Amino acid sequence: MGSSVLIILAILAAGLSLALFIVGLVALKKRRFFGLAASLTLGALLLSLAGLLAMVSIATQGYRALTREEVAAVIKTEPTGPQRFQVRFYFPDGREASFDLSGDELYVDAHILKWKPLVNFLGLHTAYELDRLVGRYTKLENERSKERTVFLLARPKPLDMFKLRRRYALLRPLLDAEYGSATFIAAEKSATFELRVSVTGLLIRKMDRKTP
Repeated sequence: MGSSVLIILAILAAGLSLALFIVGLVALKKRRFFGLAASLTLGALLLSLAGLLAMVSIATQGYRALTREEVAAVIKTEPTGPQRFQVRFYFPDGREASFDLSGDELYVDAHILKWKPLVNFLGLHTAYELDRLVGRYTKLENERSKERTVFLLARPKPLDMFKLRRRYALLRPLLDAEYGSATFIAAEKSATFELRVSVTGLLIRKMDRKTP
């Protein structure tokens, strides 16, 4: 919803920008230099706004809107050997994914985007994207010496708003905060968990049933 609104606004801003550039050309032919300067300046501002709106729309693809605590994934763990286990993810959109991890615990982190009220008006609200899955060892010495397994949960995209917010201070007025959140749980037994996310971050809850 929010992404569609941004695209529509970007197209409108680009259209108005084009119209102003045409007005500027007409003013140039009539040697109205003040009108030319005004048209080009306003047109450039609108074109910049269109580019910003389009960038935000593209960079937030893959993030899911968050208005309350919800299930980000159902996770099933199955030990396959000493400090080895398989993890299967069942995502809300129907996707499934399986990973083989080393360690004693599974560790998941996510990116959280919290938009300012002005941007909420455009339909963008707090959003999240699962980022990484890691096999975690209980003992620190094992973390340093044993095999590390890390998998990417986020889908590849040409632009990522989380990374853009960190890089450019220009986006500070749009994002009230950007931060990461993580949670982990023991995986030494066969079990099924709900990975839940809220505006305060991630948490894992064990489910009674064995399968999603």
